[in-house]
Amino acid sequence: MSARTAQQLVEEVLAASTADGCVAYVVESTEANLRWASNSLTTNGAMRSRQVVVVSFVDGGAGMAAGTVARTGTPDVAALVAASEQAARDAGPAEDAVPLLSEVPPGAGDWDADPAETSIEVFTEFAPALGEAFGAARGRGDLLFGYAEHSLTTTYLGTSTGLRLRHDQPSGRVELNGKSTDFSRSVWSGVGTRDFRDVSVPDLAADVERKLGWSQRRVELPAGRYETLLPPSAVSDLMLYAYWTMEARDADEGRNVFARTGGGNRIGDRLAQLPLTLRSDPAEPGLETATFQVVGSSSGAASVFDNGMATPAVDWIRDGVLTNLVRPRAWALRTTAPAVAAVDNLVLESPDGTATQDEMVAATDRGLLLTTLWYIREVDPQTLLLTGLTRDGVFLVEGGEVTGAVNNFRWNESPVDLLGRITQAGRTERTLPREWNDWFTRAAMPPVRVPDFNMSSVSPAS
Repeated sequence: MSARTAQQLVEEVLAASTADGCVAYVVESTEANLRWASNSLTTNGAMRSRQVVVVSFVDGGAGMAAGTVARTGTPDVAALVAASEQAARDAGPAEDAVPLLSEVPPGAGDWDADPAETSIEVFTEFAPALGEAFGAARGRGDLLFGYAEHSLTTTYLGTSTGLRLRHDQPSGRVELNGKSTDFSRSVWSGVGTRDFRDVSVPDLAADVERKLGWSQRRVELPAGRYETLLPPSAVSDLMLYAYWTMEARDADEGRNVFARTGGGNRIGDRLAQLPLTLRSDPAEPGLETATFQVVGSSSGAASVFDNGMATPAVDWIRDGVLTNLVRPRAWALRTTAPAVAAVDNLVLESPDGTATQDEMVAATDRGLLLTTLWYIREVDPQTLLLTGLTRDGVFLVEGGEVTGAVNNFRWNESPVDLLGRITQAGRTERTLPREWNDWFTRAAMPPVRVPDFNMSSVSPAS
């Protein structure tokens, strides 16, 4: 990118700052990807990028204000700092203003080390296995489409209070679509990964082959409420939306589903009848993520004044009871409640969850088995009612076996309401959210059984 390292850029920004406080961070990213269509590799590529972000804090007499400016590449440091300080002066006092942090959080990283990098070599074993899957699909008369991506992002964070923090974040995902040659049948399988060493192409291809086989028989069903088995991917998309809504301020002020009728929030309320636990942990095996916050702009979930704040493990729901909400330090001080930071992973589990998805299918007299959800949109923030469509395989289960594929549906459900109606949660496993994997890949969820999932209308999508 430049002869100037990320660490040098951070130090230059902090040295050039004339503000009352300053945070600077540099994000160095490398990415490798493969894409394929109709059983053939179509493209492969590698990319490199750098982003420099400066947050300046200026006290104009009426209170501390914050201004953020970001640039790509290697910018003019003096101009970048000046722009950030001007943005702070133009912003006016910040309601989330608190003193910047100076205590070094756990997992500060090796500040002096070079940034971590990925390359196309990450696919050394994956690509030949994919080629074998192409040949097998071609022999069956099926088509495979999809892509694989791997990125390594190193973030260097420095503050005028002396913090020097660094984190390396590997992220990877694979999405594999299988289609019939006339495109009348389409199914999906996917997985998240840190390094592709744990990705089994034969397992993904076998999952696609099995679902395409299920799809050969077509059954039309009307809208209605059905006993439904949601696989881990679909569960993750729903639970992520609930997680992203867990802002304490919105709850305290009555603006989200976690607000208590009559005032306050619902911490302490039972949300699930089963002993379900929804949690985040930066040290979760296979889902490891940063142990401190890096924040470019303030929101109800994070504050620029909290850069460098520790992100320890936290239970959001424990044994079915709401335990924590996301609370930046400023709102914590105003409500005399603990500050709680969001973590970039999410796990849902039950102590009794041992059944596999196949075992749950075998125990189903009649119901639906979904593959994924997509085009998810919020309808009502007060109840967190969501709407969306099913995609790439809705299967009819009869007598403990999948007997065919049914039409797609539009559905209307609240993930918080669903928590209270889940009658079985299976074994938790790493999964890839289908709808949200552009932003979130570190999730582990169980398959779940809902006795009355609301398929509100038949969808013409195919």
